[in-house]
Order: sequence, then structure tokens, then C-alpha cells
Amino acid sequence: MKLASLKQGRDGKLVVVSKDLGKYADAGAIAPTLQAALDDWTAASPKLEALYKDLNAGKAAASDFDPAACASPLPRAYQWLDGSSYVNHVELVRKSRGAEMPPSFWTDPLMYQGGSDSFLGPCDDIAMQSEDWGIDFEGEVAVITDDVPMGTPAADAGQHIRLLLLVNDVSLRGLTKDELAKGFGFVQSKPSTAFSPVAVTPDELGDAWKDGKVHLPLVSTLNGTPFGRPNAGIDMVFDFAQLIAHGAKSRPLCAGTIVGSGTVSNVDRSAGSSCIVERRLLEKINDGAIKTPFMKFGDSIKIEMFGADGASIFGAIDQTVKQYKYGS
Repeated sequence: MKLASLKQGRDGKLVVVSKDLGKYADAGAIAPTLQAALDDWTAASPKLEALYKDLNAGKAAASDFDPAACASPLPRAYQWLDGSSYVNHVELVRKSRGAEMPPSFWTDPLMYQGGSDSFLGPCDDIAMQSEDWGIDFEGEVAVITDDVPMGTPAADAGQHIRLLLLVNDVSLRGLTKDELAKGFGFVQSKPSTAFSPVAVTPDELGDAWKDGKVHLPLVSTLNGTPFGRPNAGIDMVFDFAQLIAHGAKSRPLCAGTIVGSGTVSNVDRSAGSSCIVERRLLEKINDGAIKTPFMKFGDSIKIEMFGADGASIFGAIDQTVKQYKYGS
């Protein structure tokens, strides 16, 4: 099934969205918010699934679905953990900062805890004070879990995946190096993250969901021009079960925890990239000069994933960079 949160209050209004993303049905009688549904998933999910079937069959009261009316599926979450499963990407980015990559990154997942109190909706502006901050997009896939006990092994962690969604993990490359040099992690260089209009249950992906990975291209379009379409199932060193187990090693993860894959990247560069910094580094390596600028005010980014039938699965993250002025 496919679920979304319309903009209403701080935590949104839960709706069920049709398979073709054309219609939605109010799910408030089942759960007022997606977080409430996740808190009682055993009871809520069969009812939401029944409503989803009725909606697709034309048997439920429905309205036209507008992604611009959506908040993030979870407008705020108890936890947002972002991994870096595509280790070849990590290696390139660290090189861009003049940092060596420890060999352990190939065997032990890299993960940071991001801000989860102010997610952006799929069509919300990326509002930044300065272009000098090096505004970049990062296309990712993520999962939402139910309650995960502390110490859950990777062999069992996959059963806690309830939903999948797409991510634009906005990064400010101009702030990253100085911030990380302090040795205390990301804060300023990782502003609010955006997510796809809908979150979907794994069965919606069919054969593309296997081995804890999504085996489909992630399509990024910058200012209307194709930027990259690397396959999210290729070169993902750590699957989602391994990422969840890593996050739960020393603490439980509560229902509604979002775990990201990290920027989707393939060793075969012919499919392009899912962020600007990767392309810039490849330009420097291959051509001796960086050609692609970071995002400017007025630039737009679209991130989407399509099934074998060519239909959009999650809807599109479709954002424009705008200048932010405090107090305006």
C-alpha cells in the first residue's frame, strides 16, 4: 500500500494513496497520523490495506492527490539515521575533503544521526541564506521501522521494515569540512531533509525488493536536465537489515525510525550521480577541472523512482532552492 501525510498540524493527516498516485482516501478513522499507525502497526496495517484495496477498486470515497499538498510522510520523526552504504561514494567524497578513508568503512557501516524535527515536504522549497554554503542534493532510499529491540542482529532486522521512501538529504558542502574538523559530527552542514510524497510497503516494489535492497534506478533531474540514474541495488555494500542492526547495536529503535541508505552511487559511472559533489570530483579526476557548480537560488531538483511498468512508485521529490531571510 501507499501512504502519505497531508499538511495539517505538526504531524500531518494520514491518507491512503492509490497505486497510480492519482487519488487518496482519508485514513483518519484508522489512525490520525502515520506515527500513530506505526505505533500500533499490527492493528492498523490490515485496516489501511483494506482501505487501499477499496480505493484502487473505486469503492472508497476519494479525492485527487496533489503531492504539493503533502508534508513528508513523517513530518517529524523520533529518529533519522543516515547510513553510507555506497562506499565508493564515501571514498570519493572524503577525497574531495583531502581525507583518507579507513579500510573499516568497507566492513562496518558509517552512520550519522540527523535532525528529525523539521523535515521538508516533497515540494517544499530548499531555503538557504547563502549560495556560498555549497548547496547540494543527495538522492537516497530509506526505510521506516517499527520497534526494533536493542541488539537485534542483521538476520532478524529486516522483519522490522514497514515502509520505504525516497530522500533528498540536502547537504551544505561549503560548511562540511570546517564542521567535521571539530570532530563532533554534522549539524550546520545538514539542514532539513526532504522525503517523497508517499511511503510504500515493500510488496509494492515486487521483485525489485530483494536482499534488503531496492533494485531500481534512482532518477535525479537538475534544472530539467537528467543528472543521474544509478541503480540503488548495485554497489550497496550494506543492506537495510545491516544498517538497522548497526543503529540498534546499543539502543532500541522506536517505531517511526527512518534509516537512510546514503547517496545512491554505482562504481560504473555511466549512469551518472545522485549528488553534485560526486560529479564535481569525477570532473576533477577525469578532466582536471571542476565544471558543475553547486545549486543556486532558483535551481530545481527532482528525484523519482520508476517501476518496470514505467510508473512512478513514490511520487517525485520536486524542490526549488530559494533565498531565506530571517524575519521575512
